[in-house]
Amino acid sequence: MTGADFKKWLAFGSGIGIQITGPHGAESLEIVAVRVRPNGARIAGRLTIADFPHQPAGVWGTEYAAFVRKLDLRYVAATVILPRQDVIVRPLSLPGVSNKDLPQAVAFQMDGLHPYAEDDVASSWSRLHGDSTVLVAIARRAAIDRYAALFAEAGVKIGNFTCSASAIYSALRLFGPPPGSEILASDQDGTRVEFYGESPSRPLFSANFDVSDAADETGAESRAAALARSELRIDPAVEPKPLEQVLSGAPALPFAAALCSACPRLSLKLNLLPADRRQTGSRAMWIVSGAAAMMVLAAAISLAAVPAMEHRRYEKSLESEIGKIEKRAGRAAQLDKDTDVVRRRTLLLDDFRRRARNDMDVLAELTRILPPPTWVNSLDINRSQVVIGGEAEKAEPLLKTLDASPLFEASEFLGAPVHGANGEIFRIRTNRESGR
Repeated sequence: MTGADFKKWLAFGSGIGIQITGPHGAESLEIVAVRVRPNGARIAGRLTIADFPHQPAGVWGTEYAAFVRKLDLRYVAATVILPRQDVIVRPLSLPGVSNKDLPQAVAFQMDGLHPYAEDDVASSWSRLHGDSTVLVAIARRAAIDRYAALFAEAGVKIGNFTCSASAIYSALRLFGPPPGSEILASDQDGTRVEFYGESPSRPLFSANFDVSDAADETGAESRAAALARSELRIDPAVEPKPLEQVLSGAPALPFAAALCSACPRLSLKLNLLPADRRQTGSRAMWIVSGAAAMMVLAAAISLAAVPAMEHRRYEKSLESEIGKIEKRAGRAAQLDKDTDVVRRRTLLLDDFRRRARNDMDVLAELTRILPPPTWVNSLDINRSQVVIGGEAEKAEPLLKTLDASPLFEASEFLGAPVHGANGEIFRIRTNRESGR
């Protein structure tokens, strides 16, 4: 039996895939539930929740709960494909780098892969099967936190935030090798078209193109396909296939995510969701315990023929070993709890230090940009806004001065400025950009 055949027989489970689609602020959820067996995957159900950010979380959360309850999948933690425009996908070629040295090698190149501030980045990576290429996914932490909060408020169990490239790559290999050495597929979501490809020159290619501003949308998509073929270095005559046809499932991306949810051990370990927010609940976790119980039962039946003295001796020995293992398991569980407490405290301290540093940056920036003889007699700083009260010769120009700073935006008076003894008394509220 080959490695691919053995892997195929491990493809067993049920999963839920969710794709976030649509424009930012008015996204919809495409949800697919699948049941996976070694002979293939079957779609058990589908659900679409339109414009979910503008619906009460309790409403669409109840709709989702009814969907999974009907399919008896309440225990399943879903895999979510984030919008392609929110994720930067970068394949890194690292020939000669061992698995042991991969974390350091990826971290060394991480700063050059994205334009974001270091504190506003969530990233994850995974090595492609049997290749020196590492797939890296990067997203802004604010986007991750926003989606995680929405799902948590609705009571939806989420185990993975991933990207489309990772889900497609894993789905193509779930039941064996991918269909052919050259793959070029496309998936269109409104005014955006995403291309996924594989070739001997590029083990993985993923790109997203915006065709909304093109006068000829068909022509723009053709040019994007030509660029994809050029990157993959394949025959220019090769036409991209619909992603549904390549994956044999529709809708394609939530179907691929559902396969990853059903068989996480057979998929790329690329997860942008913070570890403390990940949920698990697969019934597969009981397989090992069930197998162990069956082995104990079989041993007990076979030992029924052993003389009574030998049976008692073996039973005492078995109980002794079980007692030793239970003690070790208890210590391991306690260590896990202690580690989790320390990790949470560390995260809390890090967050406190970062907030204090950002607040000091705000205070220093106000000192720098407010022109003399402006003076401030009240200052209220929170994580998203700053309220400034004071007196200046002219209050109106202060709004423009604040908005010109990289730390502030959308400044406004909380009331009309009032003439005082030395100028105009003002009270201004301004937003901190990106929560800085």
